[in-house]
Amino acid sequence: MTSTTPVTTGFLTVPDGRLYYEVRGSGPLLALVGAPMDSGPFVAAAELLASDYTVLTPDPRGHGKSTLNDPNQDSTPELRADDLARLITNLDAGPAIVIGSSGGAVTGLALALLRPDLMSTLIAHEPPLRELLDDRDAQRAESEDTIATYSSGDAEGGVRKFFATTGLSMPEPVLQQMFANPRDPEAVASEAFFYKHEFRGTAGWEPDLDGLRTTPTHLIIGIGDTSTDLFCDHTSRKLGAALGIEPELFPGGHGGFMEDPEAFVKRVREVLRDN
Repeated sequence: MTSTTPVTTGFLTVPDGRLYYEVRGSGPLLALVGAPMDSGPFVAAAELLASDYTVLTPDPRGHGKSTLNDPNQDSTPELRADDLARLITNLDAGPAIVIGSSGGAVTGLALALLRPDLMSTLIAHEPPLRELLDDRDAQRAESEDTIATYSSGDAEGGVRKFFATTGLSMPEPVLQQMFANPRDPEAVASEAFFYKHEFRGTAGWEPDLDGLRTTPTHLIIGIGDTSTDLFCDHTSRKLGAALGIEPELFPGGHGGFMEDPEAFVKRVREVLRDN
C-alpha cells in the first residue's frame, strides 16, 4: 500500500546492526510490531491510527531494511525486545502502546518482562507460544521438521509444512506464485532468515509467567475471530488461562489488520478505551 500520510523514516544503529523504522501521525506513541513481518503490511492500519497516535512501525532485525552485522545471528524475543526498547527511547515519546502481531506479540511479551517502563499497554495478537500447549513435544518435532526441510534446500516444502502446521490460510495460486522464478532476492533473504534463525527461538520461547503476572504493563491478549481452533488460537488461549486474562476477539484471522484494516483499527480503539 502506498502511504498517503506524511511519514518520517529513519535508521537506528544498535550494537549488532541497524534498524529501519517509520513514524507517522501525532499523539501518544503506539507501535505496530511484527516478526518476521516488516513495516509494509502495517501501513494501512498505521495510517488509520495516525489520526490519534504517533505510530511507530519498525522492520524487525534481519527483515526488510533492518540489517545485522552478522546475517547468521539468531533473532530471539529478547534481542527484538531490546531493539524495540531502543527505538522507543530514541523517539523519546514513551511509554508506548504496543500492538504486536504473531512473533511481534512475543517481542512485546519479552519487552513487558525486560523494560515494562517503556510500554504502558500491550495487545499481544495471536502469539505463537508452542511451549504452552499440551502437545508441545509433537509441535516441537513438527517445527524441527519444517526447519530441516527448508534448510535442506526445499524452501517450498518447508513453507508448505509451516502453513500446514499452523493452519494459516495460503491459497494454492499464491503459494505457487511465491515460488515462481525469478524470486525476489530480498523476500528470499527474509524468508530464509526466518526459517533458519528466528522460527525456532520464537515458537520455542518459554515466557516467564510469574513475571508477566506481575508486570506493570497492562496486558491484553488478542485472537482473530476467524482463527477458531487454529494453532495461534490455542496458544493465545493457553497464555490467557495462565495469566488469568480473557482474550479479546478482533476481526479477521492471524493477519486481520491486513484483511480489513478499518474494522481492525476500530476494534483496537474499542479495546483500548474499555481496558
